[in-house]
Order: sequence, then C-alpha cells, then structure tokens
Amino acid sequence: MARFPVTFRPLSGFHPVQAGDARPGARAGPTLQERMTDAELVLEVLAGRTRAYAGLVERYHEPLLRLARHLLGNSADAEDVVQETFIRAYRGLRAYRERQTFRAWLYRILVNRCRSAGRQRGRREARLAPEGLAEREPHTPAGASDLELGSQLGRAMEGLDGLHREAFLLKIGEEMDYDEIASLTGASVSALKMRVKRARDHIRARWEKLDHA
Repeated sequence: MARFPVTFRPLSGFHPVQAGDARPGARAGPTLQERMTDAELVLEVLAGRTRAYAGLVERYHEPLLRLARHLLGNSADAEDVVQETFIRAYRGLRAYRERQTFRAWLYRILVNRCRSAGRQRGRREARLAPEGLAEREPHTPAGASDLELGSQLGRAMEGLDGLHREAFLLKIGEEMDYDEIASLTGASVSALKMRVKRARDHIRARWEKLDHA
C-alpha cells in the first residue's frame, strides 16, 4: 500500500442524483460500496483498489468520532484520534483476518489510541499545572466536560474512571456484546459486566441528582 487514499471527513449531506430525478438532492439509493460488507471492502483495498477504503471511512467515521468524544471529552482530540485510527488501520490492513470482524479490530485501535491520548494529556496537564494544584483539586476525568459534551449524559458520567466509562460506552452506546468488548479491550467478560453495572449505578444516581438540581 502506498499513501492513505481518502480524506477523513465524509461529505455529509451530499447525495448523488439519478438521471431524470426531478427532486434536487434526492437519494439515488445505496451505492455499490454501501452494499458491500466490511470484509468485501477490505478485499477490494488489498487487491489494489484503494479507493474502496473510502467506504469503510464513510461507514465508521461518525460512530468512532462519537465514541472518541465521550472518551476524551474534547472534540479536537477526538478528531485527531479518529484520523490516526483510520491511518493505522489502513497501514495495518494486511494483518486483518476475516475471523475477527473489521469493526472490532477498528474499535480496538481507537480505544488504544484514546487511552494513549488520555495518558499524554494527563502528563501534559500535570506539567502545566501550578505546583501543588493537582493535590488540592480533584482531577476531572476524561470526557466530563459539560461544554464539550453538551449533554446530561456527559455530566452524569462525571466521576467515572476511564475503564468504567469505556465499558459503558462500548456496551450501551455502541451496543457491542461482551465477547466483542473483551476482544478489543483485553478485559474478561465478568470484569466488563461489573464495570458496566457500576457505571450504570453511578450514572443513574448522578442523573437523578441532575434532574432535581
């Protein structure tokens, strides 16, 4: 593979118009790439038809960006991590195996990049903080910014550590099954179930407080 073949931001709102369609912007129906499975698109890319990777970017850009925003609590950081995820996936595509779904493989890359980004940001903030400030004020967990998340869920997740937040978002937000989450995080199914339960309890309690605030 040569250079990365596509841009990262799909043209949302752009829909091709069929000949004779009198309605501007009318959806022409699923494209060939949209009808193809992940595995078929991967095979196209590996066969040298690298533009097929645009179909995978189009398919996963929004869900990956949504998850990264919640994990990192920063839109700019989330954009960077998603772009890096697609680049790493493209460069490592020959390591992809059909027995492992492309979705799980891609999400594993994203989660690992989010973890690294969170650690780097923590070290950066520690260096920039005034001496002793970190000891006097509790650290706000990644993803807890009201301004950046702009939702009651974001506020309800305040206080959750990264592992509980990650498990909750993958299970509830992305609707993955526990075996899939275990594969991409390296945690056991029993540990993930406990993390999701504790996250649910935490969020439910916080949600009720916010409703009565």
